[in-house]
Amino acid sequence: DSEKGLGYTLGRTHIHSCDFSSHVYTYTRDGDKDLQSFSIEPDRKFRLPFIRKVLERNPNLAIFVSPWSPPAWMKSNQDMLHGGKLLPQFRESWAQYMVRFIQAYQEEGIPIWGLTVQNEPMAPQTWESCVYTAEEERDFVRDCLGPALHRSGLGDLKLMIWDHNRGL
Repeated sequence: DSEKGLGYTLGRTHIHSCDFSSHVYTYTRDGDKDLQSFSIEPDRKFRLPFIRKVLERNPNLAIFVSPWSPPAWMKSNQDMLHGGKLLPQFRESWAQYMVRFIQAYQEEGIPIWGLTVQNEPMAPQTWESCVYTAEEERDFVRDCLGPALHRSGLGDLKLMIWDHNRGL
């Protein structure tokens, strides 16, 4: 509430688990490159109801989403934690995974204003993380994520890059 509260105008949520989650999870089965098993079911118990309550209080809140890590099977270290890199053969699947997440949230009545490519892309953490150079992030957006967003009718979303807070 802008009169009685903090007056937030921008909110953020994560794509599957992050360091704030109670456990590590994704929205697909391991190795499901075509995303046939994709489901946001893990978010139905707490996260979706919470976001709905927030939007009841502030329906004009702009929400953006960020991934902390691709699923382990898409990464060089086969682990959602401890950094690692997105494997080139899964770049298209990862871009489509992000699109599917946005579409699923929108189907749940959660409007998405924008997204970032990767939370802290230069910080291999003990929690969910994935390392990108600036060039890798650029190429992923140019070759995979940007086209996937446009093909799915999401080309008007705000796309932010270099979502980082580690002294850079």
